[in-house]
Amino acid sequence: MRKNKTETERTIQRLIEIARNHFTTNGYANVSLEEIVNEADLTRGALYHHFKNKKGLFLAVFEAVQKEVGEYVEEAAAKSNDSWQQLINGCQAFLEGAVQTHNQRILLVDGPAVLGWETFRKMDEKYSMNSLKEQLQLMQEQNLLKPVSADAMTHCLSGAMNELVLWIADYPDQKDKIKEAMMVLQHMLEGLRENK
Repeated sequence: MRKNKTETERTIQRLIEIARNHFTTNGYANVSLEEIVNEADLTRGALYHHFKNKKGLFLAVFEAVQKEVGEYVEEAAAKSNDSWQQLINGCQAFLEGAVQTHNQRILLVDGPAVLGWETFRKMDEKYSMNSLKEQLQLMQEQNLLKPVSADAMTHCLSGAMNELVLWIADYPDQKDKIKEAMMVLQHMLEGLRENK
């Protein structure tokens, strides 16, 4: 029984990895499930057993990318013990992670178009906004941020960063644009800092 479960998990992961490469390279509309199952050496029936359809497979890929970016943000934030620096590090890591070539098309182009705004937002909340809100609440408890709505701050910063990612993705020299974006974000965050 355990062997079958392990094999099933491996098959699912392999399908997600192969599909991610195809979705990244060709875009959702141009990907054929036949290509994916051929590369995975499986049947279409096996794919449909794990994922209802192409959109279901894309959702699994999208969620894997969101999770990966979320982990990248957490790792960057953890490089400092200072709560303020953790927030800055996390914001910068989000911008960097979302615009990476292997994430851009899935997160920024096909994600909202294929999944719809409601599903896109749920995934964003699960993998990005919840961590951001926890950090902001912690900083309020430490009297580092003004006592304003943590929900409003979270949505404001998340929305700003999502829009910045779209802006940054349009430029070949993304490092410079990330620096510009971080300068603006830091000025915005300074407005929320509690003056002691």
